[in-house]
Parts: sequence; C-alpha cells; structure tokens
Amino acid sequence: MKAKSVTVIGAGPAGLMAAIEAAVNGAEVTVLEKNSILSKKLLITGKGRCNITNNCDIDTFISNIPTNGRFLYSAVNAFTPQDAIEFFENLGVKTKTERGNRVFPVSDKAYDVAQALQKNARELGCKIIQAQVKALVIEDGVLIGCKDISGNIYKSDSVIIACGGMSYPLTGSTGDGYKLAKQAGHTVTDLSPSLVPLECQEKFCKDMQGLSLKNVRVTVFDNFSKKSVYNDFGELLFTHFGLSGPTILSASCHMKNIQSGKYSIIIDLKPALDDNQLDRRLQRDFQENINKAVSNSLSKLLPRKMIPVVLKLWNVPFDKKCNVITKEERQRLVSILKSFTVTVTKFRPIEEAIITSGGVKTSEINPKTMQSKLLDNLYFAGEVIDVDGYTGGFNLQIAYSTGVLSGRNSAL
Repeated sequence: MKAKSVTVIGAGPAGLMAAIEAAVNGAEVTVLEKNSILSKKLLITGKGRCNITNNCDIDTFISNIPTNGRFLYSAVNAFTPQDAIEFFENLGVKTKTERGNRVFPVSDKAYDVAQALQKNARELGCKIIQAQVKALVIEDGVLIGCKDISGNIYKSDSVIIACGGMSYPLTGSTGDGYKLAKQAGHTVTDLSPSLVPLECQEKFCKDMQGLSLKNVRVTVFDNFSKKSVYNDFGELLFTHFGLSGPTILSASCHMKNIQSGKYSIIIDLKPALDDNQLDRRLQRDFQENINKAVSNSLSKLLPRKMIPVVLKLWNVPFDKKCNVITKEERQRLVSILKSFTVTVTKFRPIEEAIITSGGVKTSEINPKTMQSKLLDNLYFAGEVIDVDGYTGGFNLQIAYSTGVLSGRNSAL
C-alpha cells in the first residue's frame, strides 16, 4: 500500500510535532516554512528558556484554557503533558519542573528544544523546504495540495495548517493560516491579543520602569460590575507604558471588552501579612527609625524605586518624622500597601502579545482528529485554532497535542 503524502505548513512546535507524528505513522512528509530560521517563536519563549509544558493532570490543564478548553480533551488525552516530558527526554532534552509546575530544559535554552524537534523530524525523513504558502490547491471540491508565492505546487493527500497566529509577526506569525482557512470556507473568529502587557493610566508606572515585584498578589477588578474577575500570585513588572510580567499576562486573558477605566489591577504588596500584622510591622520599622524622616524608614519594606511613589500616594510629607506618625496615617499606609491600584487603559498591540486569542472556529474542526469538517484531508494544529491558555507552558502543550492528533490522522 502506497504511503500517504502529507504537507505541513509551518515549522513551529505544532508543525514539527505534526510532521514527526505523520512520519512515525508511515507518511511521506514535506514541511513548508517561510522563515530561513525554523521555530523562531519557540526560540524566544520563556525569555529564551522555553517553558516546554506544564506538569499537571488533564483536568488541571483544561481548567487553564479559558478559550474553548473542552475542545482539547481528545488532543490532550492523545498526547499529555507527561507524554511531552517523556518525548523530549527521549530526544536528549533533560527537563526540570519549577514553581507552578512549569517544565523547562535543564540547560535553560530554548535552542535545545527547537533543535531536538528539527533533528527528530529530519531523522524520520521529513523534507523541510523554505517556502511561503500562498493558497490551498482545491480541484472539484477536493484538496490536492498547496501553492507557494513563487507558483510552485506541492501535491499531497493531506495538508496540515500549523503556521501560528498574529502575535510576534517578526517570528513569521502574520496570519497566513487564517487566510488559508477562509479559502477552505472556515470561519475565523475575532482576533485579539492574549497574554499581553497592559497600558495604564498612572504616570508612576514609568517612574518605576524596570522594577520587578516578586511574590505579590494581583487582582483584576471590573470597575463597571464592581466584581473581582481574576486573582493570581507571583511576579509583575513595571514598564514605561504600564504593567507586564507573568501575572499580568495571565490577567489579560480575563479582560473582556476592554476599555479605558473598566479594569483596575489591585496589587497586594505584602500578601503574607494581614492588615494588623502589617500595621505591627510598620510600628516596628518606625520605632527603629524613630527620629528619622519617613522617607528614610521604608527601605526594608519597599524597593527603592517604589518609595517615592508610595509616599506621594500616602500624602504625608517626606520629611515627617517617624515618631509623629499617627495611627490613622499608619492605617492609610497599610491600605496603600495592601491595595496598590493601577488603572488599565488598553492592551498593548497584538504584535506584542505572546499568543493570539481567536482563530479557526472550533465547531468546524473535528476535535478527535483535528480534521476540517468542511474540507476532507485538511487539518489544523496550534495557535491558528481558536484556543488559548494561560502562561505556564499550556500554549506549547496545545501545539504538541493538536500537532500529534493532526499528524496521526493525516497519515491514516
């Protein structure tokens, strides 16, 4: 029986995993990638360290996929986070699990992960060609391959679209997959940035530019509904435009219909202490600095860049002596430290988002095979599909799992 031919569009983690799985199942595989460097986006994930996956069970995994998580049950069961860890270990990429069950290569190098995928694909006989796909080739309602911008036609029994979303366009994610999906009659849902930094109203963010806070509690508060919509604990970063960092990127997923003033980020700077404990801590610090100005008494409590900002919010003269601070003033300072509030104006541009929210409509894709319900032998994998997760390795796992399922079924 003649082996099936499969063309994979895109050589990121979803595309390479699809190619590997199709080849393992006996297909002749061609991978088309427009970049001269493969897996460019993978190389910058996790600040260049590559958060390979999240070492959690399937239910926990699905709970971390806010957009169409249930669609992924079959895919994640077919290739679990534990399967991903074992897969990379077998390719020689030793892994380690860090806080929040985040899995990284022991080497802390995304390059090692990308190279392992590429080497494995080539060893299995996958042909990797630099070419930018322009269109699918469909004759009499039958998909027979695809065509690149130079007019070259790549005929195959199956085509897998795995060329990413719209985020980080310098890595090649420029929405090509959405155009191909539309050509096949698919619906592409509204695209928006996800896991994206936030622009904020307060000028003090710029004053604290570059300051990273660790072990803080972050709450997203909807000022219109007067409800808290998300809580997280971890790290954030002040920037010249507002806020970034892991907790902020995850928080952005929960901000719907964003508009200036709708959302506030409330930061608990001292989550390990309740109000009374923090008040006692302040009393001790002020007692130690009893004859000093308050501006010189907060260095043990706050980072240097943050002290003038907090003092301005506190509205107490910088030169006021610690020994004359009143109980009411202390309590006001406690409130600022437990509820340091920043007003969100908008998301940063989609080009700065880690992933794209939106994509090919999941109801038009068979979740058990990743095959199009509209055009036989067309498959999807990765960010091009309307699914996205929080930070922590979830989005790369989506790429592997959907890649495996599409690759396996395209080869049958």
